[in-house]
Amino acid sequence: MGKKRKHTEVEVPAAKKDETAPERPKRTLLGWKDKPENTQGSTTTTGFRNREKVLVTCSRRINYRYRHLMLNLVSILPHCKKDNKVESKATKGATLNELVELKSCSSCLFFECRKHKDLYLWMSKCPNGPSVKFLVNAVHTMEELKLTGNHLKGSRPLLTFSSNFDKDPHWKLLKEMITQIFGTPKEHRKSKPYHDHVFVFSIVDDHIWFRNYQISCPHTGADKIDRGGLEKMTLIEVGPRFCLNPIKIFGGSFGGPTLYENPFYVSPNQIRSLEKRQKAGKYAMKVKAKTRRKMHEMTNPLEADEFADMWKE
Repeated sequence: MGKKRKHTEVEVPAAKKDETAPERPKRTLLGWKDKPENTQGSTTTTGFRNREKVLVTCSRRINYRYRHLMLNLVSILPHCKKDNKVESKATKGATLNELVELKSCSSCLFFECRKHKDLYLWMSKCPNGPSVKFLVNAVHTMEELKLTGNHLKGSRPLLTFSSNFDKDPHWKLLKEMITQIFGTPKEHRKSKPYHDHVFVFSIVDDHIWFRNYQISCPHTGADKIDRGGLEKMTLIEVGPRFCLNPIKIFGGSFGGPTLYENPFYVSPNQIRSLEKRQKAGKYAMKVKAKTRRKMHEMTNPLEADEFADMWKE
């Protein structure tokens, strides 16, 4: 028999160090997922992050001008999401609240068209409210105006309000809602990190008038502004234009207790009925004038003309 081999300890070679770059930590909306350990022991606090998202939709059988107005608002609001048309029924509130939740939004702009003539705008904070119903007048889209102003798509706007918004409580509430809905959040993924246009909201005759202006600065070089050029800034209108007449403010989303009701609001149906009555009154006056003329001719007949039958012979 052969001799057994002696068992010798085999040295295992040490594992080579990984010379590749360390794996990049994952990033989320609030920052880095794997934060580096704080060696100095200082505490870092994360500030408030605006995650406002607006759902923009409309009702069925909407007019083409009002649809173009909605598309103009979608183009100037980078933090909005557009959805399909919603049937304008009594249960539209529950449907819109569900859509807002599915789209991960916090606000809603709903354009409701009635009789192919009247446009109503619902501005709501979902799902707990409040919400406002407006009548939209004096609509002028970008395609109609053809103005010379132009600003980059996705840039953040400056919001300016007239001093009337600080007088009454309902105007203060509307100012806060407009600020949250029309203000583009900072560092939004679809927005540009600078301001080059202004949204102007002014109250005239208890109506909110909207204008959009481009901020124009005089330039000499490629990226430099003249010294003192900030004083020479001008505003060039871009569009669109529209006027909002507040009807009611509700405590809930698309309904609920009434917080404010406009006492000066007159519905378009009443205005059209008054115009028809005026036209009907004009026709009635014409008929009465004809009957009066006939009665006058019957009571005051003309004398017989002695030369009337002279040429008949």
